[in-house]
Amino acid sequence: MPGAVQSIERAAAILRLLASGHRRLGLGEVAASLGLAKGTAHGILRTLQHVDFVEQDQATGKYQLGAALLHLGTSYLDVNELRSRSINWADALAARSGEAVRIGTPLEGQVLVVHHVFRPDDTLQTLDVGSLLPLHASALGKVLLAYGATPVGPLVEAGLEAYNRHTLSTPEGLDRALAEIRDVGWAAEVQEMIIGEAGIAAPIRGQGGLVVGAIGVSGAVERICDTRGRPHPSLVALVRDAARAVSRDLGAARW
Repeated sequence: MPGAVQSIERAAAILRLLASGHRRLGLGEVAASLGLAKGTAHGILRTLQHVDFVEQDQATGKYQLGAALLHLGTSYLDVNELRSRSINWADALAARSGEAVRIGTPLEGQVLVVHHVFRPDDTLQTLDVGSLLPLHASALGKVLLAYGATPVGPLVEAGLEAYNRHTLSTPEGLDRALAEIRDVGWAAEVQEMIIGEAGIAAPIRGQGGLVVGAIGVSGAVERICDTRGRPHPSLVALVRDAARAVSRDLGAARW
């Protein structure tokens, strides 16, 4: 096995040092605390600053952890806590709705399925945990877009892939759909990704009310929707109730 990379060890030591205190640290303090030459410490700090893992106060020249590093840590905690807090509610939603339940969070312009409960019957099903879904063609993804959990701009710039004639493939159509989702508080997709399948989803909020994920049901369009292709209100109510329950467990205030 190759040995440790010294520069990475030193960078990690600096990050731990900055994370351990409640104040910004100057170059001299960082170097002295870790037994590094000032030139070495400065080079590492400049590299960490370049990738937004460290920020430098313009007035004092002192350093603190950067927004990018804090976001990475928060995202990790959010995903793992979201999964653990949602397991019981997702099981209950599957039992009450009779449909498969998925929980998703944004990941690099897609939806990452972090939890999946099978439809409670004896049919052959495939576990979707770890799967990636399109933001604009899934109920989970449209919830994340509508509430700002992931930006719309890069998705539109990259082009909205049309999976079939039902897919929202124009920026104008997507904008209208997202505005409606914000008005009603939930999202649906009816055969927008796969012909014959439909889904309903609602936002999961964390502390402060920010949307950190979405929970939803999915299944055959004839079970999810009525004869006119509209989601059954009873299923919408079950999904929204489950989303509120998970949100409460994550510390979200009532909304």
